[in-house]
Amino acid sequence: MPDPYSLRVNGVDCEVADSDLAESLLFVLRERLGLTGTKNACTEGECSSCAVLIDGVLTCSCLVLAATAAGQEITTVEGLGDGRDELSVVQEAFVHEGAVQCGFCTPGLIVAVHDLLEANPEPSDGDVREALSGNLCRCTGYGRILAAVHSAAATKRSGS
Repeated sequence: MPDPYSLRVNGVDCEVADSDLAESLLFVLRERLGLTGTKNACTEGECSSCAVLIDGVLTCSCLVLAATAAGQEITTVEGLGDGRDELSVVQEAFVHEGAVQCGFCTPGLIVAVHDLLEANPEPSDGDVREALSGNLCRCTGYGRILAAVHSAAATKRSGS
């Protein structure tokens, strides 16, 4: 077995032992660390259900070997709240605007929206559509998602 390595996930150092070095970050997050918010859908980087932030860069975790992420800050959907089991502004907006149905794509969308609003606090509809163009949702419809993004952006700008 390879030597254990450590991943910094949501501000916590997590030891990964007994891992095959060919395991994806997605697999390690879900199966070894129990962070099941990140979803496994296509495993080809096409749907973005597995989106996480690695050193602040939006990334499909299914395309990253977990061991290569050692030494970097990984943020999953579970790490976006305030650390006290409260929802983030984006998560609350998705719930309030009804931007969830089955919820399978929702974690990836929420991570992508966090990334968008960090870079652009006042996105236009076109900006939102471009930022979320890699996220596939088959049941909610993008109208509610667009409303949630604008609601979250307004809340963040108002400081509430």
